[in-house]
Amino acid sequence: MDASSMRLPPRRPELNPVENLWQFMRDNWLSNRIFKSYDDIVDRCCYAWNKLADQPWHITSLGLRQRAHWL
Repeated sequence: MDASSMRLPPRRPELNPVENLWQFMRDNWLSNRIFKSYDDIVDRCCYAWNKLADQPWHITSLGLRQRAHWL
């Protein structure tokens, strides 16, 4: 079995690249905020996603974290 077909261990979200992206967005654009409505939540998430998309080096660096390559 090669490394690309190995399953992630259960309950280890820090190894999931998508979880790392969401954590980065929460830390930088979504935390410590009171949302007024569901639409406000969606708008802020879209804003955070677009900010992240404008900074592709962050996306790359999150995938290169040492803990993501523990095998």
